[in-house]
Amino acid sequence: MTPIQASPSRVPLYLSLLVALHIAIVIASNYLVQLPVTLLGFHSTWGAFSFPFIFLATDLTVRLIGKAPARRVITRAMLPALVASYVVGVLFHEGRFNGWGSLGDFNGFVFRIAFASFAAYVLGQLLDIQVFDRIRRRSRAWWLAPAAASVFGQALDTAAFFSLAFWRSTDAFMAAHWVEIAVVDYVIKLAVSLLLFVPAYGVALAAIVRAMGRVPEPAAT
Repeated sequence: MTPIQASPSRVPLYLSLLVALHIAIVIASNYLVQLPVTLLGFHSTWGAFSFPFIFLATDLTVRLIGKAPARRVITRAMLPALVASYVVGVLFHEGRFNGWGSLGDFNGFVFRIAFASFAAYVLGQLLDIQVFDRIRRRSRAWWLAPAAASVFGQALDTAAFFSLAFWRSTDAFMAAHWVEIAVVDYVIKLAVSLLLFVPAYGVALAAIVRAMGRVPEPAAT
């Protein structure tokens, strides 16, 4: 399908809202990734449950206003997300509020997480956009593009983030278990995306179509 083109006058508003949404999800995920959780004996983090939201937002962006504007969202969100993630990560390092004075000292561990998130976000989202846009132009199945984009985009995002953030980390637990955590994290994010967010994408897409009073054009053969 081709994009469900939004009114040109509304595109700046959509872009601003989407940039803010992306930044908020990245900040939340960078905080939650510091909080480990054990599921069925496997190590993971709470960030696995929050980050799939960003793929839902990206796929709807591509569908609503197109591939190029979706890339602009990534470009505008990545640097503010990096800075905000570092600030929030320092203030709430290890899950507790450390006071505003903690910002006076550079925290290399938190900065490494923020930078890893920055790199993973850019790589994962750009791949997600590319896969989603290519498949949606070739398939009539509304669910195929977001599902495939999640499989590939989240694989790259997870591999980039955990290798950059925790390989030979000063955090002994994360340094010892980051590969296991990355695999479990990916499985959880993929399950959440396919079982929850792909259907949510379909519901949101249908609502947008009704609100705009337009029907997507047929897929190309």
